Amino acid sequence: MQKVILRIENVTKTFSKNMLPAINNVSLILRQGDILALLGPSGCGKTTLLRIIGGFEHPQNGCIQIGEKIVCKSSISVPPEKRDIGIVFQDYALFPHLTVSENVGFGLKKLKLSKQQLEQRVSEALNLVKLEGLGKRYPYELSGGQQQRVALARALAPQPKLMLLDEPLSNLDIQVRLQLREEIRDILKAAGTSAIFVTHDQEEALAISDIVGVMCQGNLEQIGTPEAIYTNPVSRFVAEFVTQANFIPAHRQGNLWLTEIGNFELKVNNHHHETGEIMIRQEDIILKPVSDSPLTISSRQFLGREYRYCLRASSGKEIYARTMNNTVLSEGTAVQISIVNNAVRLFAD
Repeated sequence: MQKVILRIENVTKTFSKNMLPAINNVSLILRQGDILALLGPSGCGKTTLLRIIGGFEHPQNGCIQIGEKIVCKSSISVPPEKRDIGIVFQDYALFPHLTVSENVGFGLKKLKLSKQQLEQRVSEALNLVKLEGLGKRYPYELSGGQQQRVALARALAPQPKLMLLDEPLSNLDIQVRLQLREEIRDILKAAGTSAIFVTHDQEEALAISDIVGVMCQGNLEQIGTPEAIYTNPVSRFVAEFVTQANFIPAHRQGNLWLTEIGNFELKVNNHHHETGEIMIRQEDIILKPVSDSPLTISSRQFLGREYRYCLRASSGKEIYARTMNNTVLSEGTAVQISIVNNAVRLFAD
């Protein structure tokens, strides 16, 4: 089994006595070589947790261990530069007056390497991020994506136990983001470095990480593999934020749950629940045109490989469905829906 690189136990951080905790009793572990994405909306606590791990904030309670070293516990607070971490910010934070090679080598000075060792380490880091041959350029001569790679190389060059990345792709345009998120994962895996990646983009989190931690109002709502988080959300919040699913009010008759768009047979362990919400993912809906239905297509968006339909129920409620582009239905068409593999989830009241 991979060894544990980061252990967080019962960490709580409150900025004011009159406020709810920014971080509320969070515990997790991260193993060697794994990438953890901290995912959640603005203000959920993900960046605060990253700053606590990095040593830029100190919690009121809890313990943090990086490798074999306790870096935070009650009166213990090891400064950031002694935590064996690398940090990549969203604004790159490169020195404009230093060349690419000088920027990458800046964090190596404290290691007291020989000139040859330093040059070799810089060269290895630039090769890792595919910037070989650009060492003599200055940051202003590079694109945004290249600047972010320099920041990544600088953080990786000292070979830290743990990398912390705070929304490193948020300042890039969409095409560069899509390309770089794949490259960042490949780079971290090639380096064998454990990492924590903060993002509010659920697709980015699922694509980059081995483990996803979903945060809400300072709480770690759920942690698990991207597949587990997506297919088995433990709460309404996780389901809505990660899967962008539809939620439809329902009430029970035996094992049958009745909704305005159809009835679904579900087994619920707790028979005391009589009402709840049915969760249906957009991509699990199959549309069939019919002559009469309480659902009609109010709009259609072409998204390249797929269409996204907005369906309007007779009550006015909107349901969204995604289909491959070989299913083309006109606006105003009455449709009947069915669900792939009965992929319906109930969140009982």
